[in-house]
Amino acid sequence: MLRSARLAEIVEIVRDGRLHLARDIADALEVSVRTIYRDIDTLVANGVPIDGERGVGYLLREPVFLPPMALSLTELEALSLGMAIVQEAADEEMQAAARAVMNKVGEHASNRRRAPKSWGFGVYEFERAREGFRHMPLLRRAIRERLKLRIDYFSLSGERSTRILRPLQTDYWGRVWTCSAWCELRDSFRAFRIDRIQKCEPTGETFRPEVGKTIEDYLRHVAEQMDQDRDRS
Repeated sequence: MLRSARLAEIVEIVRDGRLHLARDIADALEVSVRTIYRDIDTLVANGVPIDGERGVGYLLREPVFLPPMALSLTELEALSLGMAIVQEAADEEMQAAARAVMNKVGEHASNRRRAPKSWGFGVYEFERAREGFRHMPLLRRAIRERLKLRIDYFSLSGERSTRILRPLQTDYWGRVWTCSAWCELRDSFRAFRIDRIQKCEPTGETFRPEVGKTIEDYLRHVAEQMDQDRDRS
């Protein structure tokens, strides 16, 4: 394995937020522990935010730096379309991130005369989805940090309720965003339209993954429902 590829693999290993011993990294990459020590020192010297020390372990606490990669024009076009949609169909924080991504891509791609000035996409406002944008930063944070949320919800049938959620995933359906969560009121999985959430705030509690209440369990639940629907049809 080339050293550049090995450095990228080390970043991938330590990016999950858990401590990794140099011995375990060395075993995974089939090199010596001394080699891993040198590689970690090289990554840190080049600005990769890896924390830890020898004998204790290493982890990555901050955003990941992507290794150099070559993208085809079609791949750049797909990226541009995705970022154009994010700039219209997501909250201000994500819109700013999408603009920053495209500025970085445009700067480096144009240096090699690879990117046209315009990809020819026109993406327009998603008014229904926009109504829930104010909740998106908190929902994303709650999913990352496993925060319980209290929401005031107004359903399509006109029912108002207050729920305690374990948010698991946000989903975009082309016109609206939903939040898939474990609902403690119903003691079951539920999907909530984010534009129907009237109020959203942390409860001050966190949650741990429990069997039957994780995102994997939810996806299996959805798949089983789809299978049942097909059988009935």
